[in-house]
Amino acid sequence: MFENQCTLPLSSELFAQATHPHEPLIAVGLSGGHVETFRLPAVAGTSSDDEEGDVSILSTGTSTINTEWRTRRHKGSCRTLAYSGDGEVLYSAGTDGLLKAASASTGQVVAKILTPLDPSTNSPDAPTLLHCLTPQTLLLATDSAALHVFDLRTSSSFGSGKPSQTHHPHEDYISSLTPLPPTKESTSGFSKQWVTTGGSTLAVTDLRRGVLVKSEDQEEELLSSVFVGGLPSKPGRSKGEKVLVGSSNGVLTLWERGVWDDQDERIIVDGGRGGGESLDSIVVMPEGVGDGRKNVVVGVGDGTIRIVRLGPNKIIGEPLQHDEIEAVVALDFDVGGRLISGGGSIVKVWQEKMSLEEDEEADEEVATSKRPLDSSDSDDSDDVDSDSSEDERGGRKQRKKRRRAKSKGNSGNGILKFKGLE
Repeated sequence: MFENQCTLPLSSELFAQATHPHEPLIAVGLSGGHVETFRLPAVAGTSSDDEEGDVSILSTGTSTINTEWRTRRHKGSCRTLAYSGDGEVLYSAGTDGLLKAASASTGQVVAKILTPLDPSTNSPDAPTLLHCLTPQTLLLATDSAALHVFDLRTSSSFGSGKPSQTHHPHEDYISSLTPLPPTKESTSGFSKQWVTTGGSTLAVTDLRRGVLVKSEDQEEELLSSVFVGGLPSKPGRSKGEKVLVGSSNGVLTLWERGVWDDQDERIIVDGGRGGGESLDSIVVMPEGVGDGRKNVVVGVGDGTIRIVRLGPNKIIGEPLQHDEIEAVVALDFDVGGRLISGGGSIVKVWQEKMSLEEDEEADEEVATSKRPLDSSDSDDSDDVDSDSSEDERGGRKQRKKRRRAKSKGNSGNGILKFKGLE
């Protein structure tokens, strides 16, 4: 269903990934504290002129991926990223205890605050997740299992670093956060509730009423989640809206919206003796991509990507290989319907496989339009951000990873070279 279009090497391990809501942009947050934004080429595959800055050539030799900007954003690792709903602001949070808001187009910091301390140690509470719930509401989850709500309408909230609300839906750190679409009765059109996973439980929190419900102990670690609507409804049993949750043992569980005490279906994505590989990330395949059915894409701890068809609840196609060692910790679809996978020190861009006729036409285009590229390299620069900082300090809460006993390698049609990252 998908084939690897290109591979983007990173300067250090990927901790966070975000795609722009309206433009073909990918932002990455790295273990070294850097934040970098890439612009993908046009989906149609048309040739683009060379531009100044860091440039890499796709495997077709006709298009480029530009580094829009790159900066050392945090002294420790950059743990999480989130675009605002309009795509104008990119938020980042790191182990240095800072939450920063930057212009998505230039990378320049426009605001920053100290995140709340861990009350048990009175030290910085490392972030795990950021999410822009509405234009007025920013959610921040931390290692201490706190979930802070910032009201962006009032400077007294975000400017002072004091959240308007703080909840503790789980006893362990929050591993995923999925907003629930607004109901038909909603007048704002924005989500007011969200699902979180933490440890072995699932919880639902309301913006006004706080934590509404918490599931039973699932006796397995819950790592990732996504909302899926438009499924077949069953009168009296299902409204066709479910939250899918990826676990640490290779099982995808389905939760009916409004019935949060326990799961109602299970799909084995990765089996094996003693349990399968962890399901670290999950994303819904958008309409117009794939075969037109309800599919989700799952990132697995062994470095593979699996596609699950809902309804029959089965794996379709062969696994895609992101990496042979590192887990796939991030999955997104960009505005052009391309699958973006992240994990280890690489990001991969996948496109739908072309039919035989389209493939022959593309080969003819490449033969007529391919031209050589200047191979000179220049050193990478972090001059974009005026608040670049010293060497990394502070650590990251280590999470269990399952690795294969294989030599590390990359698959795909080609690996991109970036200036200064060889």
